[in-house]
Amino acid sequence: MEFQLVVQFRGNSAVKYDDLVALEDELISALGESADVDGHDIGTSEANIFVLTSAPLKTFQDIKPTIENAGLLQLATVAFRSVQGDAFTVIWPANAAQQFHVT
Repeated sequence: MEFQLVVQFRGNSAVKYDDLVALEDELISALGESADVDGHDIGTSEANIFVLTSAPLKTFQDIKPTIENAGLLQLATVAFRSVQGDAFTVIWPANAAQQFHVT
């Protein structure tokens, strides 16, 4: 798996811990063997779910309905980077211009 896909929720109250863990479990089921959900973290200003994948755009298309069904798609920013790199490319929301980073 050469890419890290990150599903990020910004703000202290964007997503609760139990909801983040439940979503992570649903993503594991949705992805099966096609990608590896690599955990989550939650801090004071953001919550993240990490996915290792060889095809980040396809992986996002595979998990997008799950995030949407959880009612969290509009709160999410999704980006990916090479596991060897530092620069993220934002793929959701479409045409997003904001800088993306994981703190």
